[in-house]
Amino acid sequence: MYEQTLYKVLPDYIKPKILKRMNRYNKWEYGYNDDHDMIVISKTGQIGEVYEIQNLKIALPLANNVYKFEEKRWTRFDYPKVLSRIKTVFDWREYPDDFKETWYDYIDLEFKRREEGFWYINKDKPIFITGTHYMYLQWSKIDVGQPDFRESNRLFFIFWEACRADDRCYGMCYLKNRRSGFSFMASGETVNMATMSTDARFGILSKSGADAKKMFTDKVVPISVNYPFFFKPIQDGMDRPKTELAYRVPASKFTRRSIVSTEKQEDLTGLDTTIDWKNTGDNAYDGEKLRLLVHDESGKWERPNDIQNNWRVTKTTLRLGSRIIGKCMMGSTSNALDKGGRNFKKLYDDSDVTKRNANGQTRSGLYSLFIPMEWNYEGYIDSYGYPVFETPSEKVHGPHGTPITIGVIEYWENEVEGLKEDQDGLNEFYRQFPRTTKHAFRDESKMSLFNLTKIYQQIDYNEEATSASVVTRGNFQWERGVKDTRVIFSPNKQGRFYITWTPPMNLQNRFIIKNGIKYPGNEHMGAFGCDSYDISGTVDGRGSNGSLHGLTKFSMENAPADHFFLEYIARPQTAETFFEDVLMACVFYGMPILAENNKPRLLYHFRRRGYRGFSINRPDKLYGKLSITEREIGGIPNSSQDIIQAHAAAIETYIENAVGFDGENYGDVYFQRTLEDWAQFDITRRTKFDASISSGLAIMACNKSRYAPVNRIKKQPVDIGIKKYDNKGLLSKIIK
Repeated sequence: MYEQTLYKVLPDYIKPKILKRMNRYNKWEYGYNDDHDMIVISKTGQIGEVYEIQNLKIALPLANNVYKFEEKRWTRFDYPKVLSRIKTVFDWREYPDDFKETWYDYIDLEFKRREEGFWYINKDKPIFITGTHYMYLQWSKIDVGQPDFRESNRLFFIFWEACRADDRCYGMCYLKNRRSGFSFMASGETVNMATMSTDARFGILSKSGADAKKMFTDKVVPISVNYPFFFKPIQDGMDRPKTELAYRVPASKFTRRSIVSTEKQEDLTGLDTTIDWKNTGDNAYDGEKLRLLVHDESGKWERPNDIQNNWRVTKTTLRLGSRIIGKCMMGSTSNALDKGGRNFKKLYDDSDVTKRNANGQTRSGLYSLFIPMEWNYEGYIDSYGYPVFETPSEKVHGPHGTPITIGVIEYWENEVEGLKEDQDGLNEFYRQFPRTTKHAFRDESKMSLFNLTKIYQQIDYNEEATSASVVTRGNFQWERGVKDTRVIFSPNKQGRFYITWTPPMNLQNRFIIKNGIKYPGNEHMGAFGCDSYDISGTVDGRGSNGSLHGLTKFSMENAPADHFFLEYIARPQTAETFFEDVLMACVFYGMPILAENNKPRLLYHFRRRGYRGFSINRPDKLYGKLSITEREIGGIPNSSQDIIQAHAAAIETYIENAVGFDGENYGDVYFQRTLEDWAQFDITRRTKFDASISSGLAIMACNKSRYAPVNRIKKQPVDIGIKKYDNKGLLSKIIK
């Protein structure tokens, strides 16, 4: 049974007494509400339901004046023909007052819906759409004519309204599927905001200048042209410009109270409200001030253009000092990571609303939103605009009467099944129509050092097999808090360790003492690899993680062979906490560790505590060839090219032999973060891949005999007094 996770309604999020009192006096203010950590998008002073969309809590208006269409679904209101003939406000003023009086209420109501949003009955349930969404549905013209109502778009516009309302936010970073309608929705919002603004600039960027121009000429301009006269300001220049749309905004809002004016068109001065586009580049719009910046296809910017660099520049166009004066609407599918996708992924990850600085802002300033493909896939939306997730038991039709016989989940799974022999095709399908963010950021197999086909086979298998049931999270601790006694494992949903196997009780905490030094008692069973760090904190608070992996060998003990049983990727508040975590894991399993010695504090920690015997010496050198430091603490350097190549080769071999589908069975690597790190591994930037470093060292530690140097003895010729003769010719000659 499919369970959607895109949003949820939070019942009783606000205490009923508080909600009732505040609603009675219309006390809810539009914007961020610090008391309840939510964003109010109501402009009536009253709120109803509280939604949570991607961890963002949003308070909707209280239901009021709920409209009921005849078919209980969205139906575009007919535009009165007599009004459709009026092209400008100046034409309107030529009509007699009694005619205008007839239409004042109609025009006022449209402005009210634009400002406050619109409630209507959809499939027997009252639903709310924002004013922006109403303008998109009622007054925007797209390539297929009029847009249909879609529940996914409703949630998108609610989230966008929250971004607009929150004065801590610079806008949204929207990770989408192909053909989601983002370009049209962004174009509609551009025109909607521009026609309400004075002295404002609106900008458009895309993956290329040609794409930005096309969005401007094919989407923005037609929507503007088809606005009714009472929403549309006087426009400078051509009706369908190619580079810039400039408005002359009437001096006051067009309502019953202010519509009467004696101003003539020629007397109006341009108020410099413009919409334009720029060629793609890091410095596009640098030095300007924007009310709205639309970033289309942000995940497809390829070198030399960098979406992150551009955002650092354009972000400044949306603020005056610390005050945010404009917003960015950014949306895209993702290219392969090496084709712009990695930069967009970084920007998306930095827009996580759960990770904020002391000023309440995300790292990017944006808010991330991902809507899975099943919410917005053409052909699997019913006549009410709701997605058909599962295969229906009764007849279901789309908005244009087309029957829907299977659910979108089944359709998607069928497509995936048909592409399993074509990994690049499958990865492209995932990126275009993702159900998870991991799908959206899939890389191309030909761009990876390792076998991506096998890695993604394993990732997909883990997701289908619910690997979470195999993996246990928790922490290690000394029994009763006394160091250097017994280590115990405590399950904890917030724990730093992920494990899939623990040894039997008789094999736990096994060690041997020689000359006062402790050595692992289960070295024959497996080993650990570790990528450590030395400094507790960094200036930006974004240092790399410490990483630890445990891998078994083949043994006669009761243990799975060649199995990654432990994953640790974390950066505790202090480096000492990390060191102790690693030490406890080694003691609990009774296995040695191979760690990089260029960051030696971890290894010195082991030595000081009497566990030098747990630290493996570099396997590629004889003991007599080790440096003084290497003899003292063990470990292996990360600078040697031989080691770097051997490390990558170790991972490559392991993936070929133990990961993915071998024709009969799947591998048993259940750590998704590690698999994803392997998928993205770049040997030229290897220090950024913590999980790959530690897992590769674990593989090398379990196979250290492969890297042992050969002690070659130089052979010297020995003269035993026997001469060799050349018997050619009549006389033999001694060969010297």
